[in-house]
Amino acid sequence: MTTEQKHIPVLLSSVLAALGEIRDKTIVDCTFGAGGYSRAFLERGANVISFDRDPNVLSDVEHIAAEYPDSFRFIPDTFSHISELDKGIDAIVFDLGISSMQIDIPERGFSFRSDAPLDMRMSSTGITAAELIATIDTNSLAQILRDYGDVKRANLLARALKENQPKTTFELRNLIHNIKDVAPVFQALRIAVNDEMGELQRALCAVPDLLSCGGKCICVTFHSIEDRIVKNKFREWVTPLGDPRMPILQPAPFSLIKTSLPDADELSNNTRARSAHMRGVIKSC
Repeated sequence: MTTEQKHIPVLLSSVLAALGEIRDKTIVDCTFGAGGYSRAFLERGANVISFDRDPNVLSDVEHIAAEYPDSFRFIPDTFSHISELDKGIDAIVFDLGISSMQIDIPERGFSFRSDAPLDMRMSSTGITAAELIATIDTNSLAQILRDYGDVKRANLLARALKENQPKTTFELRNLIHNIKDVAPVFQALRIAVNDEMGELQRALCAVPDLLSCGGKCICVTFHSIEDRIVKNKFREWVTPLGDPRMPILQPAPFSLIKTSLPDADELSNNTRARSAHMRGVIKSC
């Protein structure tokens, strides 16, 4: 199965337009996935460093590495480890959320449409969703459901999960009486299991020092919380420095790139793009 068959990169044309000319530049692709972004950058002559914690991506990594042995580097880790890279990066691109491949492999436990162990780990390490439910206290579990899934009766559902200790996706699904809460509950547990918001916050903190003059940070978000994290961080970066009560302020360290949403053509070809939102900033010189 080829990359193009199993995954359609979301907002790729918008990302490429925002990046502009990237030949001979160094681009960090923070989530390799099926390699759609990385391949597009490489095809345009960039040098690419890709991160991904998911061991299932390695076959696609090997194919791209064989095609671009001198311009592609893969780091099998969470993208918060960008903080360990050398400075002078020309662009850092985040394609956030869950990938199509993770959802479409039933045994990974991300989807409520197939019965499987309640895993949800993007990597092969750490605690599973079933173990999280078993070990966390009821109040903290309810907070996860509220914060990451906007589940209205979170306390009641958290008590039910603690009492029944679901071990499979169907066991979890059957405990959720309101069908509208099924997808949000699965989403909330997945975000918690993988510390997705913590990863994003740590990675963004490393961006300003890594980027070169004129360097760009592009984020494609799919969830309101991650979009808010990105938006707030970008707002901080584009705010002039100094005391606003003083007449002279230092220029803002970044300026905004125009945001982008999927157009009708992209939505007709890829329904998973419907909640995508691209934001970007450019580092000032």
